[in-house]
Amino acid sequence: METESEPYVRLATLRQLHQVVAELNTARSLADTLQAVADGVVTGLGYELGCVNLVRPDGDLVVAAFAGNPAAEALITGRVGSRASWERRLAMGEAWGSLRFIPHTEGWVLVEDDVPQWHTDGPEPRFEDEWHPSDRLYAPMYATGSSSGELIGVLSVDRPRNGRKPGAWGQEALQMYAFQAAIAISNARLRANMQRALVRLEREQQALRASEESFRQAFEYAPSGMAIAEMGGDQHGRILRTNDALCRLLGRPAAAMRRYSFSDLVHPEDIGTLLRTSAEGGRAELRLGRRDGTYLWVSLRNSVVADATDGPRFLLTHVEDIEERKRRELHLAHRASHDALTGLPNSAELRSRLSSRLCGRPQSVPQSPIESLDAAYGAAPTAYDGSMGYDANASPYDSNGHGFDFGRAAADSALTGTSNGYGVYDHHVHVVAPQSEHDDGTKGLAVLFCDLDGFKSINDRFGHHTGDAVLIEVARRLTSGVRDGDTVARLGGDEFVVLADGLGRADAADLAVRLRNAIIPPIRVDGRAVRVGASFGIGWAHCGMSADEVLQSADQRMYIEKRSRAKQHRRAG
Repeated sequence: METESEPYVRLATLRQLHQVVAELNTARSLADTLQAVADGVVTGLGYELGCVNLVRPDGDLVVAAFAGNPAAEALITGRVGSRASWERRLAMGEAWGSLRFIPHTEGWVLVEDDVPQWHTDGPEPRFEDEWHPSDRLYAPMYATGSSSGELIGVLSVDRPRNGRKPGAWGQEALQMYAFQAAIAISNARLRANMQRALVRLEREQQALRASEESFRQAFEYAPSGMAIAEMGGDQHGRILRTNDALCRLLGRPAAAMRRYSFSDLVHPEDIGTLLRTSAEGGRAELRLGRRDGTYLWVSLRNSVVADATDGPRFLLTHVEDIEERKRRELHLAHRASHDALTGLPNSAELRSRLSSRLCGRPQSVPQSPIESLDAAYGAAPTAYDGSMGYDANASPYDSNGHGFDFGRAAADSALTGTSNGYGVYDHHVHVVAPQSEHDDGTKGLAVLFCDLDGFKSINDRFGHHTGDAVLIEVARRLTSGVRDGDTVARLGGDEFVVLADGLGRADAADLAVRLRNAIIPPIRVDGRAVRVGASFGIGWAHCGMSADEVLQSADQRMYIEKRSRAKQHRRAG
């Protein structure tokens, strides 16, 4: 029952509450504000102990301020309790509005958790609302003042001076204080962040001014080419500024450079490389056009210059002349893939080009009506094994019929250093071969295996110098007798191979005759006329074969053709 003097007690308490709240808002730093919150529990709310548990960035709560007992303050200030333990305490407590109360009868459950705490044992309460030393009372503090906001901390109180659990008025006062404390802590954080931001901004402005001057000097006087280009929008890639080194490198004045973008200057074959580099930043090697119409190999490095508020704005491009290095690299690459004597693609390059056209799918795999329907509706066909038939559990093709023989792909790639096309083409066109001995209209990839007749006798009679000259001339005649897209390669010794795509059986036979007739005329070496003949075997490449299998097939046909011809038609004159 309320006594006659209780309204005056409440008024005095309200005045104390008003005073401590006012002191919260006069504290300047976050540390001062947290300590003022803890002190206000003791001076304004009538508790002997007050503790502020602040949420850290990682979610756990640290004892940030303590008031009422120096020994307890020294013991637990700075200690951390896990977020899980705190959430458990707040969930199990009795709800007094937004407050949470855990009586001493249930406190034994919390003995093993990691929340820092300070309490003493005491006798059992003598009356119903007497405070026990092991009772716990928590006031959560939320950013918006309500439980729907972000938890910024928990205010824990202990030992009411009157020895009783707080009544309705005391509970209301503690809730109001926690609400105001949350506002004060949020404001203190905001002030601290603003002060740090102002200090950082001033430092950044000073650094920016120094950096701009350093950048200007580094940009203008850099020994290699530098450019700044727009990024994004309709003018993406347009050159805004260049240094003297880049102007000299491309033979163009700075005023003229500002009329271009790098896409206007790059070689047409390198435009894709430039676009990828411009979009992602990074390094690329490509060709840029000079004023005299020639192209220069350069190493181009793009860095995105980002604005903190608006995002990426400019591309800083560093251009370095690598013409000499690229020339050496191309020369070495050509030597590795071409025959040193004739200049034709060598055996490794031939196998690479042939493998790149083939995938692992057999040329002709009969389909059942059900499989045809599956293919029409996008289902993957079953695998075909030449000896065992269909394997219903395997699926070596995708819905487009592309092969996925990864084991074979890895083996061929290891041998040739290149991909053989198994399972890598998104839109692979399968290579097929004419099935009939007669011309049925099918066009395929013909492989003509050429072996010179009588070449050994030329080497034996006139020496290797003459033999080399014969090989060079034969290579020239073969190259002259094929189309631009065809491949003439030297397999080794006096063996040559021609890859000619899009031919029928009659076309391939005519090509073999024309090439043989081109080789037969005399070859003059050091004033001496020598002659060689040629035997051709025609093989057909199709998917499901390896490069070696294709070449072996053409080689076998060449030996059949060589044995079938009379000796006088094969020997050189």
